[in-house]
Parts: sequence; C-alpha cells; structure tokens
Amino acid sequence: MNEPWTALTRRTLLQRLGWGIGSAALASIWNEACANSPENARRPATAKNVIYLHMVGAPSQLELFDYKPQLQRYDGQLVPQHLIDGQRFAFLRGHPKLLGTRVAFRRHGQSGLELSNLLPHLAKVADELAVVKTLHTEEFNHGPAQLFMSTGFGQFGRPSMGSWVSYGLGTENSNLPAFVVLVTGRTAGAGNSLWGSGFLPTVHQGIQFRNQGDPVLFLSNPPGVAPEDRRRQLDRIQQLNQLQLADVGDPEIATRINQYELAFRMQSAVPELTDLAREPAHVHRMYGSTPGQSNFASHCLLARRLVERGVRFVQLYNADWDHHGNVFTSLPRKCQEVDQPIAALIGDLKRRGLLDETLVVFGGEFGRTPMLQGNEGVAVGRDHHKNAFCALLAGGGVKGGTTVGQTDDLGYHPVQDPMHVRDFHATILHLLGLDHERLTFRYQGRDFRLTDIGGEVQRKLLR
Repeated sequence: MNEPWTALTRRTLLQRLGWGIGSAALASIWNEACANSPENARRPATAKNVIYLHMVGAPSQLELFDYKPQLQRYDGQLVPQHLIDGQRFAFLRGHPKLLGTRVAFRRHGQSGLELSNLLPHLAKVADELAVVKTLHTEEFNHGPAQLFMSTGFGQFGRPSMGSWVSYGLGTENSNLPAFVVLVTGRTAGAGNSLWGSGFLPTVHQGIQFRNQGDPVLFLSNPPGVAPEDRRRQLDRIQQLNQLQLADVGDPEIATRINQYELAFRMQSAVPELTDLAREPAHVHRMYGSTPGQSNFASHCLLARRLVERGVRFVQLYNADWDHHGNVFTSLPRKCQEVDQPIAALIGDLKRRGLLDETLVVFGGEFGRTPMLQGNEGVAVGRDHHKNAFCALLAGGGVKGGTTVGQTDDLGYHPVQDPMHVRDFHATILHLLGLDHERLTFRYQGRDFRLTDIGGEVQRKLLR
C-alpha cells in the first residue's frame, strides 16, 4: 500500500526525494513527518473505501425516509408555538402551518425497512441499508452546512473528510489519487473547499474529474510531445524541485514532487479507467447510464470502477435538491435521477464481492422542516431544518436493514439516539479503521482532528 508521504520510512523518503537533499532540510522534513504521522490512529477496519453521495441542497427526509402519521393528521394546522419559539429559520416567517407529505411509504425486505415510494429501486436492496433518522448539525444555511458536513466545521480552512482519510490511509493504487470527486450539475455553494485539504499537505486534496474532455486537465501530452519527452521534462523539473526542497525544507515542495509524478502515472491509468464503453451493455442498463454521456448514473458506475482500482474515497455531488417550493413535483424527478443508479451501485458492489469493504453513504447537508413554506397548493415547499435529518449507509461493516434513531411525532426533534454530524464522522472513520480521536494533525500549535472536540462512534450502526 502506498502510504501518505507524512508516514514514510526514512529509507523510502530518501529514495523518493533523492540522496542530494541537504541534511538540515531532510532533518526538518523528517521531524515534521514523525510529529504528524497517522500510524497511531489505525485499528482493525471493516471498510477499505468510501463512496459518499452528497445530494446538494438537502433532500426532504419527510418525503423519503421518516414517515410521520401525526404530521398527516395535523396537516394544514398551525405549528405549536413552543416549537418555533427561539428557533432560527432560513426563510420561514410568522407562524407557519404544518405540512404533511403527499408521498406514500411502504415496508420492504425481510427487515421491513420503511421507505418512500419515490425510491422503488433502493427498496429492492432495503436489507443492505441502514437509515439514520436523527442526524443534526449546527448550521442552517447551505454553504456553512455543506462545509460542516464535509469538514466538521462551518467555515473555510479545515480539511475535508476525504482528505483526512487520504492522510490516514493513503491509496492502494499509486497510479491514481486517493480521493476523487465527481460533480453532477452545479457545484455546491461552498465550492471546492468541500474537497480541499485545508492545512493538511495538498497531496491529500480531492481531485475533481471533469465531465468533458480529459478527466483531469493536462492529462494528455500536447501535440508533438512523446511520453519519453514528457518523462525527461519531468525529471528536470524534479531535480529543480529537489534543490529547492533541500534549500528551504518546505513540505509543500515534497507535495509538488509527488503530484508531478502522480500526474505522469495517471496518463496511463485514467484513460482506461474512465472508458465506460468497456462495460457490458447489461451493466449500463442496470445503472441507467449511456456510454459517452456524463451524468449521475455514469458517475455511480465510475465510482465502482474507482474503488475497484483502489481509490480510497470517492465523493459524488448531485445538485438541485433545495425544494423551497414545488417539493411534490420536483422531488420525484430528482429521485428518479438517482434512485436506480444508487441501487445498481450497491447491488453491483455486492455481486463483485466489494460491498463488505466499501462503505456507501447517501445524504445532504441538513433536512427540511415539517412546516409549509410558500403558498398552499402544488407550489408548497419546505425550509431548511438543522435539528433532525436522515442519511443512508450500506456496506463496509454497517448493519443492513436497520434504523437508528427516532424523531418526535412531527419529525422536528430527535427523541431517541440523536446523532451529531461529528458522531457520524467518528463512525465513518471507525469503519475505515481510524480512531477519530487519534487521527490528528498539528497546525499552528494545536492538534486538529475531523471531529474537533466531540464525536462518539455509533455502535448501533455496526455489524
């Protein structure tokens, strides 16, 4: 396994960076590497890889995973005053009415897992799914909440979860990045900070694959430049970088050396990886993808190919789940877009013997309120809700066919097994064999971690 450079042995570090490095620079780099080594955070793992499916804008849990008969009963009535006193909302004003769902729910599989009829394909793999109903966060606007879900902090500057995983575990394939990002539709409001490495070495940041042309810019050599020419060019650049590294001892120069080499190796690995036409026709039918088209279905198929080749963390973003209005017409269209590919991904991983070692996560940055937003009628929607929302997990050591947590009769507050986002992060790291309290990085005199000063592993999710 290719470890992150901050956890290299002395011998390997010398081999990677060259014997010409000055002793003072090498000592400085080695001391920092030892201080930040993630080795002591490791424990036995059930998952090797993560495919994280982030629905940007926050799907309504009340239409998908958390059916509330009492909310149906009180549909159209004013929300009890005590539920809104002292609460902050993004757009709701005054004294709103309650809004029941227009979507039917049924129980599925041997486990009897309850799911919305908007998710017929996921219903077929219900016994592989774990539903968390009591996630809660500290942010109620999209950008900060997206950052909090990704980095454990509602402001810019912290490393993303994928970067922490890359730092802690490295990659199993030296020809591909440890952390790959695929975006369908508009980029989320928090931008590429959602997969940034923050204060971790930039070798751990997510690499976004483009939807058209070369998946990564400059992956192809310019016309007239042969591979051997490119190799000679890189060798000269690396010699200059090594001289600068020996002179100033900046760890980011070591990252730059690593990235140039990875880019060269990717030239041979990525074209085969992203050539989805190599997949049989029945696989494309299963995912609902079309060769040559870039959409969420093709991204799910590509995610399977990535983890199959040892990529540690794959993050998929799918836009346009922010339903302040027309929730009962827009939400079904979004579910139709993602339901079949996600179910196909889970089934495909299982058939290939990969689901036990691949954790699949589905969720947004927060939930939606049980109160009506907008005018009554077909245009109704739901506002942001940070106090209770849902996520799905499958594979990777998760107990399938189970539900964790319970909200009150209106789906407003957790009443059993509340799960903070930091608990969620701690559990994902635990499944990957990383102790969230020991996976730290010293920056500006403080040891930082993904879960900050909180987080508890949620044992009810584990097999």
